[in-house]
This record gives sequence, structure tokens and C-alpha cells, in this order.
Amino acid sequence: MIKTHLLSAAALAALCVAVTPAAAQDCPRGDLDARYCDIDGDLIADIPTDPADQIDPDTLIFAYTPVEDPAVYETAWADFLTHLEEATGKDVVFFPVQNNAAQIEAMRSGRLHIAGFNTGSNPLAVNCAGFRPFTIMAGEDGSFGYEMEILTHPGSGIESVEDIRGGQMAFTSETSNSGFKAPSAILASEFDMKAGDDFEPVFSGKHDNSILGVANQDYPAAAIANSVLARMLERDVVTEDQLISIYKSQTFPTTGYGTAYNLKPELQQQIRDAFFSFEWAGTSLEEEFEKNGEAQFLEMTYQDFWSVIRQIDEANGVSYACS
Repeated sequence: MIKTHLLSAAALAALCVAVTPAAAQDCPRGDLDARYCDIDGDLIADIPTDPADQIDPDTLIFAYTPVEDPAVYETAWADFLTHLEEATGKDVVFFPVQNNAAQIEAMRSGRLHIAGFNTGSNPLAVNCAGFRPFTIMAGEDGSFGYEMEILTHPGSGIESVEDIRGGQMAFTSETSNSGFKAPSAILASEFDMKAGDDFEPVFSGKHDNSILGVANQDYPAAAIANSVLARMLERDVVTEDQLISIYKSQTFPTTGYGTAYNLKPELQQQIRDAFFSFEWAGTSLEEEFEKNGEAQFLEMTYQDFWSVIRQIDEANGVSYACS
């Protein structure tokens, strides 16, 4: 049976194997933190070669990126996590994280083993927390991704992006690609507009907060991921007549799923196999994510699929150093 309740920090820690960072090794690592190595050059942390540095917890902790209220996903992931329990022979606990920073810290400290990190936080999770992503959701035809959109509401007086100048604009969090990093780069490069100089930035914390904030006219404009918007429209949380889109970006990769770097190789393989053997039809996962047209887990590499995101980070001067 999957445990989908919120865990206290103490309870979660009790379920997990403590992880002590290994002494810095003399090895290639690129942007990775000093506790990791990247000998094969694929930009993600290598699995430790010493079995003493590998972990095989009795209970696996899974978390999904906090793009919306975590309660939305307590049932959405239930069928998949049952499948994951059967594939690994281990108990699985769904941990509803409240923000990106908490999710990254949970994996870095060894309290999180399997996760979906959102587009923008993937590079920091990879470099600072030893996250090894290998799959994203895709449609039956293999298509994947979402766009960043800038929304306003009827009566805001905003008809184009330039009309935001001198006013206020909502972002989600600084680790979000579509909620902050991509729109910041686009506003600067395409419209010569910088937060703090040309408009007042405010932070809502999550995409659903930003969308609701615009729909309820608390914010005049906001940058959001349209995959979240599609799900909220499908659930009638907001209606189309409450929102107006004034900008749509290129397509970005969606949430990346993977494991902590130091799980035993056999366990990592079992988890990987579980993602690709999962049958979506008739499951709680399909019920939630078919709203975006997603129907399978597609194999991917961080090195290739996140190239455009790393370029956006570079343009924004983002550092992957752990703080």
C-alpha cells in the first residue's frame, strides 16, 4: 500500500539512510559539486564505484515537483508507485514537497531517492544534489514539452508584453524555468525589460498561485507553464474567459524523472525499468496527465534535452553552486 501522507522531517529522516558526503576526489566533474564525479562526461554524477558508498534503503522516498498544490498528486501517482513497489520489492512513500529548494535539499541530504524535478530546477538538482534524470513524460507519438506563457486578465489594460513596463509582473520562484528564468531572459533580450528596473517583480511560489492570481485579478500579469494551465482549465479551477495570453515561448522539456546517484546500480536499474514498463491505460497517472496529452515515459539524457535550459541559465548568470 502506498503511503501518501505528509511526513514530518523527523519521520522522513527515520526512514532514510543517512548520507555523509564523501571526501572530495580528484576526478573530472564539470559543474558538479565536489562530492560527485563525472568520469564518463555525461554531465551527471557517476554512481560510486565503492559498494560502501552505495545505498539500498528498505523504503524508497518519491517526490514530484511542486508546480501545484501537492495534494493534487497524492492520488495521481498512486498506481505508478504501486507498480514501483512491485518492481523493486520495497515500500514506497510519496513525499509531497512544498517548494523546489526543499526538494533539492532532501535529495542532497539523502532523504529523497526518486523524484521528478521541474524543468528549471533540474540543473541545480543534477549539480548540487546528485540527481540522475533519465526520462520525461511524452505523448503516444513521442512529442513532449510545454511552453512558457505570459498571462493577463481582461480589463488589465495590458495588450502586449511592452504594456507590462512600469507595472507589476508575477513569477513563481527563481528556480523555475517557465516561472522565472526563461521569461527573465526573454524579457531582457526581446523587449529590453529587466525586473526591478522596468517593472516590479513579485513571487507567488507556484504556477497555480500565479494563474489563480491573474484569474482573480490579484496580479496584472504572470509568467507560467502552460502545461499547468491546461490541467487547471480541465479541472475547472479557472476558465478561459478569465485569462488572456500575450506571449508564448518555444517548447521546453517537461519534468525530468530519475534517481539519487548513490542508490545501488541494480536498484537504479529496477527503478528505471519500472518507469518504462508502466502501463498507463486506466491508471490514476493517465487520468491526471492525459490532460496534457501525455501517455508514456520517454527515455532522455540530461546532456541533450536540457541544453537549451543550461543556455538560458547562462544568459541569466545562474550559478549551480550549492548554497
